[in-house]
Amino acid sequence: MLLCAEYVLPITSDPIEKGAVLVRDGKICDLGPAAQLRSRYEDEEVRDFAQAALMPGLINVHTHMEYSVMRGMAPDEPYAAWLAAVSDIEESLTEPDLYYSAIIGGLEAISSGITLLGDTSTTDAAARALHELGLRGVVYRETGAMDKRQIAAAMDAAIADIERWRSLVDGDRITIGIAPSALHECHPSIFRLISDYAGDSVPVAMHLAGSREEYDFVKSGSSAFSLAKMERHGCIEFPPWLPTGVTPVNYALNWGAFEAGNVLAIHCVHVDDDDILKLRDRDVAVAFCPRCNSQLGMGVAPIGEYLRAGLRVGLGTDSPAATDSTDMFSEMRIGLMVQRAVSTQDFLPAHTMLEMATIGGARALRLDDKLGSLEVGKLADITAVDLSGSHQTPTDNPMSAVVNTAGNSDVIMTMVGGTILYEQGKWNIDVEFAKSIAQVMKVRGKLRH
Repeated sequence: MLLCAEYVLPITSDPIEKGAVLVRDGKICDLGPAAQLRSRYEDEEVRDFAQAALMPGLINVHTHMEYSVMRGMAPDEPYAAWLAAVSDIEESLTEPDLYYSAIIGGLEAISSGITLLGDTSTTDAAARALHELGLRGVVYRETGAMDKRQIAAAMDAAIADIERWRSLVDGDRITIGIAPSALHECHPSIFRLISDYAGDSVPVAMHLAGSREEYDFVKSGSSAFSLAKMERHGCIEFPPWLPTGVTPVNYALNWGAFEAGNVLAIHCVHVDDDDILKLRDRDVAVAFCPRCNSQLGMGVAPIGEYLRAGLRVGLGTDSPAATDSTDMFSEMRIGLMVQRAVSTQDFLPAHTMLEMATIGGARALRLDDKLGSLEVGKLADITAVDLSGSHQTPTDNPMSAVVNTAGNSDVIMTMVGGTILYEQGKWNIDVEFAKSIAQVMKVRGKLRH
């Protein structure tokens, strides 16, 4: 199949005007000027997307698909109050509820040009949804306990789930990893156990230094929502290891959280210069979630400093319960504007955000040998973004146009491994849309009452 468009954006090389990409057997076999490839492969089926940009599928390194049903239901409040409310809502959801919620989130992802999601979950809902929808994913099974006596049982349960989840999915598309619960939700002894289990083969994701509440909880031992959560789970004594007097990054480091070979740290907003060096020295990747951080008043991550230090940085949309959507275009645009506003010395260009949403995400997940750019030999995960709209005309810089003007509605094709999952407003997947939507609306009705 020969895909043609006004622009081909390889990401790791210069844009190709009036370009084409040859896809065979699920991989990219050639790319270059369309006229040359049409002549070279005369017998190939041609799909011409006209005034569009062909680019790598977007990589969302951090989300919670099973929370899609909560869009617009959580209170418009700062992080601590929001988290408490979401925890209460979550307790009303069954596993089937979470599954259909994840399906809806996955459908949105496909129609938004996303081809891979990094999802943190406590159930198999996201893994099953990704498998059935034909998407790629790295699904992290979250585990933890505040009571040290419960840690061993929590790890055993997580490992059993990981093995079971692997049996449910296509291992070529979906990897199952592990995630410790947030620092304010678990005893730190679990970090070393997770690192030992993961080694170099199992990916690890952890929420880290995301909020001022977490920072204060670790460093000075104060955090109202954490104490309330501990009381609810039967741990009524303040953790004896607090206060530590150190930052969350140092806290995690001291307890062995970065010993595994593939660690993704989510948020990393409240850090100092020493923290950044420690993350760099241990090759910890960072998930940048600007909309969630802004929406919940969590702060602004020092992305320019991370990039200057050489850290691997990807882009994530985080929970739909916070941001109301899985929208990587808004994520890129808001991330760009916020960074420019707060850090004038690190004036990020638009193409840097597009890189974070593609090859940067692949690097953060250690998948850049297969994904994240349009290169011969890589997997054919490709999206086409229409640039013909009045809000995009004229277009002189297609990479800037994608970041600054495009939205979910401009996505006209999403391909994973050479298979077109979405094209011109239609999903080409074996999922009962009407049933999924009806189930989600039923869940919404339950939650409202």
